[in-house]
Amino acid sequence: MKKEDVPQDLSSLGKITKEVCYATDKSGKYTTELSKGWDVKITALDAAWDEIADRVEQAKQKVLNGEASPLLYFMEKSLMDISILADYTGFWKWQIKRHLKPEVFKTLSDKKLQRYAEVFNISVPDLKSMKVNEA
Repeated sequence: MKKEDVPQDLSSLGKITKEVCYATDKSGKYTTELSKGWDVKITALDAAWDEIADRVEQAKQKVLNGEASPLLYFMEKSLMDISILADYTGFWKWQIKRHLKPEVFKTLSDKKLQRYAEVFNISVPDLKSMKVNEA
């Protein structure tokens, strides 16, 4: 790609950061050029974030319906799976699977809840009530 052909389609990330692309200059040598974005990439990222938003909403509904504990909601919101959460908390994966059950979650000690709250950067009461601070 030629230096003047590097895409400059403004995306939401383009307001915050720029991507380094390799392009050829007028003499045909490779050089770096900054890009604000690219329509194809913007579309793919938007689709991915839409899917994440759907997963978070589905998790929220499961919690509200009593099918899962608030851990599921905060895991989805934090883009975590059971393995990642296990690494952060020190709990075994099988323990986290149990803690995802509402009836088990309700019996967890404050010490265990505190470990989860610290990982999600929330308070224990917010964890229990599924309260989210949108920042």
